[in-house]
Amino acid sequence: MSTFENDRIVAIGGGSGLSIILKGLKKTTKHITAIVSVGDDGGGSGIIREDLGILPPGDIRSCLVALADDESEMARLLAYRFESGLLKGQSFGNLFIAAMHYIKGNFAEAVKAVSDVLKISGTVLPVTLEDIHLVGELENGEKVVGESCIPVVAQTLESPIVRMHIDPPKADAFRYCIDAILDADIIILGPGSLYTSVIPNLLVNGIQTALHQSTATKIYCCNIMTQPGETDRYTVADHLHAIENHMHLPLFDYVFYNTNTDIHPHILARYKTKNTQIVLSGDLSAYQQKYRLIADDFLTSQNNYIVHDTEKILHNILKILKEKK
Repeated sequence: MSTFENDRIVAIGGGSGLSIILKGLKKTTKHITAIVSVGDDGGGSGIIREDLGILPPGDIRSCLVALADDESEMARLLAYRFESGLLKGQSFGNLFIAAMHYIKGNFAEAVKAVSDVLKISGTVLPVTLEDIHLVGELENGEKVVGESCIPVVAQTLESPIVRMHIDPPKADAFRYCIDAILDADIIILGPGSLYTSVIPNLLVNGIQTALHQSTATKIYCCNIMTQPGETDRYTVADHLHAIENHMHLPLFDYVFYNTNTDIHPHILARYKTKNTQIVLSGDLSAYQQKYRLIADDFLTSQNNYIVHDTEKILHNILKILKEKK
């Protein structure tokens, strides 16, 4: 397959979904920019955020490790999570970024310094440098504050999320994120937690305008599995409806979604225990005139987890680029 070595690629999202995409992209080009959500307030990342008053480093760390040399000792060190003692559950990477924040004086310079240490293939940027908190509006009208609380409360109250907000609502995008979007040849939105990773990036001031103005090939990569408390029983159509509910401008041209429902019973059983199921297409008739819908077998597994097949994603992007030329 031809590579994208001369194409500038921007991937927008957060969590494990974005890091999986980055691992695949780094095999084709070094011109990668990851724009990462910073609304996380749970786990070790949330503890550092609360204790030290800095942006949550967790998703940033995951993307840095994803873009580093897989055999790098430093990459393995950053991914290491303590298993006992006062630091149990905390990752060394989070602590390293936090320490670098104080050495360099700000979060952006800390991320750049860690990137230099890892010699990563690309650039990782927080979507904003402002201290934002996620606010989920539920179907019953209740508003829940905090990325880690929103899906839990939605599931407990059996009241689904209908809209997301950020606080402060006018938080500005990190200026280098805007530059990267406007300079990009290819932009991939998702995959990732729909309401707590993907949509929050779109709520940061300046991101939607930049996406609309960008001449890049813009793709939304839909999730393969539902997520408890966020997208229970969601179809591809439901994902698109949720994103459009937060858009004030057209943001992407293509939609990639998975058609493979043949999952190994052992893996499927694990997901069923978590009330998670495969995302079916649903009724996409309302979106056929808005987007180019690309259906393919995007499903693969890693360590008994279902993930996107980045080779298939790259193959379909290449087909699009050839058609455009």
